[in-house]
Amino acid sequence: MPTMAEVARRAGVSVSTVSHVINRTRFVSPEKARLINDAIAAMGYQPNELARSLKVASTRSVGLAISAISNPYFTDIICAVEAECARLGLMVFLSDTQEDPDRELSVVRAFHQRRVDGVILAPSGSPQRAIDYLAEKKLPCVLIDRFADERFDQIGVENQSSMRALIDHVASFGHKRIGYIAGQPGLATTRERIEAFQSSLAANGLQCLPHYVSPENVDTASATASTHAILSLPSPPTALVTGNNMTTIGAVRAIHERGLSIPGDLSLAGFDDFEWADCFEPRLTLVAQPCTEIGRQAAALLCARIASTGLEPQAVRLQAALQVRESCARPA
Repeated sequence: MPTMAEVARRAGVSVSTVSHVINRTRFVSPEKARLINDAIAAMGYQPNELARSLKVASTRSVGLAISAISNPYFTDIICAVEAECARLGLMVFLSDTQEDPDRELSVVRAFHQRRVDGVILAPSGSPQRAIDYLAEKKLPCVLIDRFADERFDQIGVENQSSMRALIDHVASFGHKRIGYIAGQPGLATTRERIEAFQSSLAANGLQCLPHYVSPENVDTASATASTHAILSLPSPPTALVTGNNMTTIGAVRAIHERGLSIPGDLSLAGFDDFEWADCFEPRLTLVAQPCTEIGRQAAALLCARIASTGLEPQAVRLQAALQVRESCARPA
C-alpha cells in the first residue's frame, strides 16, 4: 500500500501539500493538485480515514436511528437521507431502534462512541433519555417525523392541515359517524393526529364520540382488533379514518374478515400513502407524506447544524397531499 510520502515524491511536491489536497485544508494550485491526483490514481493510494478523522475532528459520517426500517414510509425517508448525505460526502450508519427506548439510548451512545458528526433520530414513544444524552454530549441532531424536543432541529409533516383535508373529504359524502384507528402509543405524531381528528370533526359540525376513537395500536394485529371492536358497537361508524399505514392494513383486514365491502358498507381513508395502495380494490384514499423531501431536508439541516452549532433550532413542517381514490362513498 503506497504512503502519502511516496505520492508526494511521485508528484514532486511536499507531503504537506499532498495532505492539503486530500483534506482540502488549504488552497493548492490547480497544476499541483492535478499532479497529486494523477499520482494518487496511478499508485492506488487510499487515505487512512481513521487517521484523517483524528486530525480534523470529523469522521464525515452521520448516524441514522430510526424505527421499523421495513416500514415503507421510513424506507423512503432512509433512501432520501442516504442520497443527500452521499451528495454531501457523508457516510450514513443505519440502526433500527425498534421503538424501544432502551435500544434507542444504546444506539445513540454507540453512534457517539464511533464519533459520528451528527445523528438523525426518529424518536420513540419515550425518547427522553436518548434526547438528554444527545443534548448533554452536544452532538448535532435532527429529530425526524416526530416533534419531541424544541432543543433540536425537527422536521416532519403538517398533521393538522393534512387531517383536516382528510376529514373534510370524508364528511363531504354525508358521513356523521366517523371512527378513528390510532397509531402507535406515545408518539408525538399519534397525539397530534388524534387531536387533529377531534378538531377537524368539530370544524365540520360533527361530534367526536370517545368510543369511536380506538386505543393506540402497536402493530397491524392490534389495529385489526381495534377495528373489530369499533365495528361491533351497537351503532358503528359509517366511515373509518386510520392514523398510519400500519393501521390502514389492520383496518382493511378487519373489514374483510367481517364480510363488509369498501366503500359500499364502510368508507375508509387514512394517513401514509404507499405504493401498493393502488393495488387494493378499491384503491385507497390516503394522505401522501413528502418522504423524499423530509429525508433530504433532514440531511441538509444536520449538515448546517454540524457546520454551525450556534444556529437557532428549526421546526420544519412540510405539507402533505391527499390522494383521492375510490374508498369513500355516501353512507350505506
